[in-house]
Amino acid sequence: MSVKEKRDRKEGGHALMRDMIMISIGIIFIILISRVGILDLIINAVKDYYIVASFIAGIFFTSAFTIAPSSVVLIHMSSYAPIPLVVLFGALGAMCGDLILFFFIRDHFADDLMKTLKKSTVRHILHSFHFGFLKWLSPVLGALIIASPVPDEFAVTLLGLSKTKTIVLVPLSFIMNLLGLYMLITFSHLL
Repeated sequence: MSVKEKRDRKEGGHALMRDMIMISIGIIFIILISRVGILDLIINAVKDYYIVASFIAGIFFTSAFTIAPSSVVLIHMSSYAPIPLVVLFGALGAMCGDLILFFFIRDHFADDLMKTLKKSTVRHILHSFHFGFLKWLSPVLGALIIASPVPDEFAVTLLGLSKTKTIVLVPLSFIMNLLGLYMLITFSHLL
């Protein structure tokens, strides 16, 4: 291994650690907000502005760290606001959240991860996502994950590693989030 490769792996490891620290800070922040009761205050303050609140809750619907509180907000809002509007604006917000994740993962996280791996491993991973079986499977699998109530990070990572174009991601994310939110809200009202 050359000196440059060693330096790249070390820098990639530091950058990956920085990314993990930022994610941890986000988790701690969300836990504090929900424990202190700020989340309840926010829900009561924005219930008259359900379109904006649905959009904002939709943005947070995409992350593993914020999916639970945003789901609660969206379900709660659908009990006093028109369900189609909550779903529509929630899906638009989730699409924006997916785009934020997509650009972060594509521009930072994937590069940091690739720098920490050996060159042969990186070459094999990239070859798998750009050619053959995974080239068409990763967008399909990503779409199914986005529609499910599972956080979208893994799906967006698959789409980012497979170099899915933004013009494909936007409608894919919107439609799948629309279906996922509709199923979540409809199922919650059946209970």
